[in-house]
Amino acid sequence: MKIICIGRNYSEHAKELNNPVPQKPVFFMKPDTALVINNNPFYYPEHSNDVHYEAEIVIKICKKGKHIDEEFAHKYYEQISIGIDFTARDVQSECKKKGLPWEIAKAFDQSAPVGTFINKSRFNNLNRINFSLSINGEERQNGNTSDMIFSINHIIAYISSFITLKEGDLIFTGTPAGVGSISIGDHFEAFVEGKKLLDFSIK
Repeated sequence: MKIICIGRNYSEHAKELNNPVPQKPVFFMKPDTALVINNNPFYYPEHSNDVHYEAEIVIKICKKGKHIDEEFAHKYYEQISIGIDFTARDVQSECKKKGLPWEIAKAFDQSAPVGTFINKSRFNNLNRINFSLSINGEERQNGNTSDMIFSINHIIAYISSFITLKEGDLIFTGTPAGVGSISIGDHFEAFVEGKKLLDFSIK
């Protein structure tokens, strides 16, 4: 199982980080050791003093595929959830300044909590899914998949032109504006169409 994350897939998020809006999907990967499930806590990593949250719709690949045509991409996933792409922003900034890869800022242990998956058949329109993140009872992010620069099907087709997708792989589809730093003791609750799918704390 691998975790593939799409960066800068919401224009307002790209703007808030002073990043250019991409012309093609930008993706990076996290190892399976980044995954956190069952609402287990996230432990603040020792190598960073400025960890940020990024709430994202997550899809689970249901069968193996390579060079998937966008027209048929919908057949390669059946379940959707919400997850958090935790980023060591201070470490990432230093890596960017030096022109270095920034896996240590994105791919560290427990950097990808994911909520309960639900069948995509429960949604009337996969291109108009509402999702949100609340921290300590206050809404911090609110997004809709209609605001994606690249649709879920386009993302699947694009990634599969480079990397074979396998059953169980997860794709984080990008975050809307509103990202920010976290603190020990914070309580996270994430929702898809008003249904809470993720609930955990920072320790």
